[in-house]
Amino acid sequence: MKNISKLLIFIKGAGIAIKILVFIISFLLVGIGSFYVGRISATILPPQIIIPAHVTSPTKPNLDFGIFWETWNTAQDLYISKAKIDEKNMVYGATKGMVKSLGDPYTEFFTPEENKTFSQEVGGAFGGIGAEIGFKNGDLTIVAPLKGNPAEAVGLHAGDKILKIDDKIVTKDMSLDEAIRIIRGPIDTKVKLLILRKDVQAPKEFEITRKEIVIPTAELDMLEGGVAHIKLYNFNARAASKFYSLLYESLLGGAKGYIIDVRNNPGGFLEVGINIASHFIEPGQVVVKEENYKGQVQLHRSNINGSAVLRQFPVILLANEGSASASEILIGALRDNRGIKLVGKKTFGKGTVQELRTLSDGSSLKVTIARWLTPKGISLANGGLIPDYEVAFTEEDAENKRDPQLKKAIEILKEQIK
Repeated sequence: MKNISKLLIFIKGAGIAIKILVFIISFLLVGIGSFYVGRISATILPPQIIIPAHVTSPTKPNLDFGIFWETWNTAQDLYISKAKIDEKNMVYGATKGMVKSLGDPYTEFFTPEENKTFSQEVGGAFGGIGAEIGFKNGDLTIVAPLKGNPAEAVGLHAGDKILKIDDKIVTKDMSLDEAIRIIRGPIDTKVKLLILRKDVQAPKEFEITRKEIVIPTAELDMLEGGVAHIKLYNFNARAASKFYSLLYESLLGGAKGYIIDVRNNPGGFLEVGINIASHFIEPGQVVVKEENYKGQVQLHRSNINGSAVLRQFPVILLANEGSASASEILIGALRDNRGIKLVGKKTFGKGTVQELRTLSDGSSLKVTIARWLTPKGISLANGGLIPDYEVAFTEEDAENKRDPQLKKAIEILKEQIK
């Protein structure tokens, strides 16, 4: 049976926002013991296992699995601690290595136990630091600290590189989900992160107390001159209705133009992003394109029955290194369809779609199957979106409660209002 449910799993503790098409599917795997390729040493095999000299892939006849079985049998034959050999772990280890070789931090194999833990954590409450993390240019990176949570409270910034988690050094072999599992833990326990910050030579250690994570949604500030500043912290299940209520409030308050602020917004539900974009563009316009592994492109359009109430209003977008996933989809839709300007720093660049498949023994494969493209065909996974007006926000700005990015956005918007 195939039960397809399109949803976005938002990992509140320390994960990165990913859209997972969940396929619950049962299928038969070929037993690992039924294959064998000749090896270097003469190992006596169990009599029930009859293995031919060479096995090649049925779809790629030039691909010989001999080296795998040579390694398998040589290890079984020569390894000094034979009593410690766990053949199931060897199979899982080989499978993990195969998946790791794809070079995609979002594609990962889970053993049955890891899959069970992953499912429990996605579905329930847990202790975390309140930050989205992901791999950027091969480095484990803070995508965005979430407002009102421990990561923000201790001073973590979007773009911070994580060098060590407690006593575990972050290596290129560490997967994203492994890092998330280490960072999470019981509420009120502590985790230490060794952080390297851009333009700072020496790394710094941060000790963070895990808490149950509170996900903020959106806020409205009505500024002088009819400027409505809407801070959108997340594209969670409540964001669409919250945005609508703030929109209604701002119009009653005499809004003449809008600053949509998605700084440190790591993303959320695709449908919520489409819903919010539909307020700004004509009904039926393309919000985002989804290109799958077959090269097929699905168009996600703005709501046909939407009011597009803000389509004539001046709008400026605010983003930074912590703006990812659905935030980038919204930015791409508004820039490509209306030429709306972006202020701040280059976005994170999380533009891929993952599918989770449960395998026959309870293990699973989370695999990247598609990528997001803006309406004009720009890949959101290609290093992030570059702002029209690049404005930095420094630690000194934060300490002195200055916001040069917002200041620039207000300046541009007021000119457009005139």
